Amino acid sequence: MSSQPAPSSLDAAARLSPILTAAQIARVAAHGHARPVQRGEVLVEQGERTARFFVVTAGELEIVRPLGATATLITAVGPGQFTGEVNIISGGRALVRLRASQPGEVIELDRERVLALIQTDAELGEIFMRAFILRRVELIARGFGDVVLVGSRHSAGTLRIKEFLMRNGHPYSYIDLERDVDVEELLDRFHVAAADIPVVICRGELVLRNPTNQQIADCLGFNEAIDQTHVRDLVVIGAGPSGLAAAVYGASEGLDVLVLETDSPGGQAGSSSKIENYLGFPTGISGQELAARAYTQAQKFGAHVVIAAAAKRLICGRSPYAIEIDSGVRVPARAVVIATGVEYRKLPLENLSQFESAGVYHEATFLEAQLCAGDDVVVVGGGNSAGQAAVFLAQAGSPVHMLVRSGGLAQTMSRYLIRRIEETPAIDVRTHTEIVSMEGRDQLERVRWRNSQTGEIEERHISHVFLMTGAVPNTGWLAGCLTLDPKGFIKTGPSLSPDDLIVARWPLARPPYLLEASLPGVFAVGDVRGGNVKRVASAVGEGSIAISFVQQFLHE
Repeated sequence: MSSQPAPSSLDAAARLSPILTAAQIARVAAHGHARPVQRGEVLVEQGERTARFFVVTAGELEIVRPLGATATLITAVGPGQFTGEVNIISGGRALVRLRASQPGEVIELDRERVLALIQTDAELGEIFMRAFILRRVELIARGFGDVVLVGSRHSAGTLRIKEFLMRNGHPYSYIDLERDVDVEELLDRFHVAAADIPVVICRGELVLRNPTNQQIADCLGFNEAIDQTHVRDLVVIGAGPSGLAAAVYGASEGLDVLVLETDSPGGQAGSSSKIENYLGFPTGISGQELAARAYTQAQKFGAHVVIAAAAKRLICGRSPYAIEIDSGVRVPARAVVIATGVEYRKLPLENLSQFESAGVYHEATFLEAQLCAGDDVVVVGGGNSAGQAAVFLAQAGSPVHMLVRSGGLAQTMSRYLIRRIEETPAIDVRTHTEIVSMEGRDQLERVRWRNSQTGEIEERHISHVFLMTGAVPNTGWLAGCLTLDPKGFIKTGPSLSPDDLIVARWPLARPPYLLEASLPGVFAVGDVRGGNVKRVASAVGEGSIAISFVQQFLHE
């Protein structure tokens, strides 16, 4: 008797490659046009900018991954099935090649019509969005993308690029310089020397030697050119939970929304291994997964997200406002939501920068856990981020030394995390303790810490330190446009005193709205706002609430 697939695998296959009913196909056809296809015809080429979507009504299409003169078959698409994954929503470059393996007929839709269909047809929208997301997950799991990264586990640049691709949900293949015996052949093919590592090869053509995140984003087509003459209803600066919430609610309410993100969606929350106290996820959800869902959701409603575009200056002396990004481009906006979050404080060690991403890390994901490979690690900090990192690394097999400057965790960490730490034998919490020195050559090798009560100094041969030590707001780029509190956080709403408003020359008869800064139409949400509650749910709430005030401002 032949074995049958388990029901769970059948369900997964049905979600990944659903077959539409005749009635559903008819509704799709109303938004597109039917066209014949011939055997061998390429409908979409890898790297193609124009996102197109197809439903097969006759014949068969095949999705392949081009590799030089050869191509690897990923899957086939038969009658009633449809093509596409997340880049249909984002408008990104095609990761694979789509061609006809048999003559037949398809219904073709462009990206705008797909978005309109998803937004107006709830049933088809759910089917398409679920399949698009699952297909991207599958491409990531199998390494079926248009990027090859050649690097080394000892290279800070390699870790940076891995994190950038991972947090942006972009599938890639990785070749380790020290472990892959065939790497020399690949390097010779593209005329790359070992000193050029890390190297990113885009679509088998463009070779980037130790590229910046901006160069990678441009190569992969993350960003369309920004029209500097087009005045947006709303520009959101920062794609953490609060910024993405503002984008989702703003775009879903019909606002023309542009999001500018310096690095990757998710902010600090995006680096959390598991968030267990976020409403609606009783078993927890990783920060990256939560960010990826919100990012896709914002794009579903039509928000335009630009990655690796850092805001350098708020031009506030004119109307409409403008945000200058690091490329020199100026983006005009009627209203602005600032969600730039915070950065972890740096330890006052002279050689700290020497070990950044070479033993010193500011997030604990599975990438960092792989680097640790069961070695002893140090986690510095007493907040929830530090607690989540300690638990995650301990579960991954690493003994964890948790260094806390204060006398305990009760004042700074959620009780459920404290209990988890207390119940994890692999975590050793050391209170009143700080790192005083780090040593090593190309990689961190030794750490010394001191107990501030006893003065005792201890040295350990530890090569991995995770720093999660308080927060500094990302407000340096505001250049005096907004009123800040003594710690540099943006003052909003009731926290702005009458004297603050006089100094800021507040021009309106009404006081600032709840989340509005000292400049009308500029709002601050999430961790960058003075008096914020450092919880993901609070950040999401502020981002959504801000949109109601944005709309009131735009109607004034």
